[in-house]
Amino acid sequence: MELPLESLSAFRPRTGTPEEWNAAYVRVEDYLRAHRVHNRLQQSRLLQEVLVRAARRHEQNPAVSPTTLAAEEIDRMMDEWFGELLEDKQLPHERIAIEGRVALSMCDGVERWPYSFLDMRNVPPEFVQEMKRRSMQAGPDLAVSSMVPREIELGTITEVAGQTFEQIEKWPILRVTLLWTLFLAVLALVFYATR
Repeated sequence: MELPLESLSAFRPRTGTPEEWNAAYVRVEDYLRAHRVHNRLQQSRLLQEVLVRAARRHEQNPAVSPTTLAAEEIDRMMDEWFGELLEDKQLPHERIAIEGRVALSMCDGVERWPYSFLDMRNVPPEFVQEMKRRSMQAGPDLAVSSMVPREIELGTITEVAGQTFEQIEKWPILRVTLLWTLFLAVLALVFYATR
C-alpha cells in the first residue's frame, strides 16, 4: 500500500510549544491503545488527523492546552463515527459513546477490521452489521416505587446467641473461664485423637 505524500509531511503547528504537542501526541496514542488500535500505520494516520484538527483549533484559541484540544477532537471523531455506524445521531453524546464502545468491543471491530477504525470510507458492510447487532437496546423506562424498611428477623438462635454474648461481655471472669474451658477441651480432644 502506497502512502500519500502529504501523510509523510512533518507536523508543525503554528501555536503551542513542542512539549505541549508531544504531551498531546502521547495522550492520543494512549487513547488509541486503550481502544486496542495496535496497528502502527493506523495509529500514525489517526494521530496526525487528530493533531492537525487540534492545531487548527489551537490557532483560534491558544489559551487552551493542546492536550485538551486533542482529547476533545478524538472524542468528537469517535462520536461522529459511532453515530454514522449506528445510524442514530439523535442520541446524546454520552449515549453514543457508550453504545458505540460496547458494540466495538463486543464485535472485536478493531482487531477484525483494523483499517476501518474511525474511517467511514473503509468500512465493510459486515462490520456495520456486527456493530448494529451488538449495540445495546434500551429497556423499559424506570418506574418509581416505594419500599418501606422492615426489621430483619434473624430467628431465635441468633437472638439467644446475641444475648449470651452480651452476658459474657458483662462478666469478664465468666468469659475467661469459658475460654480456658474451651481451650482445654480442644487440647484434650487433640491429645486423645492422636493416641
